[in-house]
Amino acid sequence: MRTCLPAALAAAFLLPACLAQAAEPVDTAQPVETNLPLWEAGIGAAAFSTPAYPGADDRSNRGLVLPFLIYRGKTFRADQNGVGARLLNTDKVEFDIGFSGSLPARSKDVEARRGMPDLGTLVEFGPRVKYKFADMGEQGRMRFELPLRAVIEGRGGLRRQGWTMEPRLVWEKRGEGARWTLEGQLGAVFGDGRINRYFYEVAPQYATPDRPAYRADSGLLLVRTGLFGTWRMNPDLRVFGFVRYESYSGAANQDSPLMKKSTGTSAGLGFAWTFARSAARARAAE
Repeated sequence: MRTCLPAALAAAFLLPACLAQAAEPVDTAQPVETNLPLWEAGIGAAAFSTPAYPGADDRSNRGLVLPFLIYRGKTFRADQNGVGARLLNTDKVEFDIGFSGSLPARSKDVEARRGMPDLGTLVEFGPRVKYKFADMGEQGRMRFELPLRAVIEGRGGLRRQGWTMEPRLVWEKRGEGARWTLEGQLGAVFGDGRINRYFYEVAPQYATPDRPAYRADSGLLLVRTGLFGTWRMNPDLRVFGFVRYESYSGAANQDSPLMKKSTGTSAGLGFAWTFARSAARARAAE
C-alpha cells in the first residue's frame, strides 16, 4: 500500500494498468470497449517517484520494464481498469473482483524506519462496486467506486496484513477515437488496525530516543487526488503519465513517529508498445 494503497500501491501496479491502455485505433461509430481486440500483448516501461510509504519523508524512485497481456473477456478481464473478474455490468452499475499490489521498501533505505522490519511486497484483492451516475457528453463521465480489499504481504512467506477501503469519485474523458484519455480521482483510504499497525506502529523493541513506542489505530490513512492521462502516438505506441497529491492531515495515526510529513506527492511517466493483438474483437466475448 505504498502508492495506491496510499503512497506506493499506485506506483507498483500503475504500470500494468497503464500498459493496458495501449489499444489500437477504434471506430468511433462503435462503443470503445466492444471494438477493441479480445487480447493484446506487448512491453512497457515506466519511471516514477513516490513516498517510501504514506507520510514518509524519504522517497522511492523506481523504474520498471514489464511485458503485459490484456484480455477483455466476458467475465475475466485484464485491461485498463485492472485485473479481475467482472461479475455484473449494466448501464449504471458494475461489480467486479480485482487485484492490485505494491513494491517493497527496505527499512535501511528509510531513515525513520532504520532498524525496523522491511515493508514487503503487498498484494490486494477484493470486490469493487462502480456506480456510473453522470454522462456529461463532451465534458466526460462521472462514477463512484467503492473497493474493499484484503492485503497480503509476501515476505518470507504469505501473511495477511489487514483490509483497506477506498471510496472515490472518478471523472474520465476520452478524445476522438480514444486517441487520448484523461482521468481525475478524489478519494480517501481507510484501513483496519492491522494495516495501520503495519505502517505506523513502533513496537517497544524498536523504540529509540527519536522514535518512541507507538500503538497504531484503525481509521483514515489519507485523502488523495490525482490526474492520469494517456496519448496514443501510433497504433502500437502509447505514452502515459500521472501526478498525485495526498494529505495525511486528520489521519488516524498522524501522531506516529513514523508519520514524518502531512502531505505527499507522486509522479510517473512511461510508455506501452503493443507487438501482437487478436483479430477477434472484445464484443465476441460479451
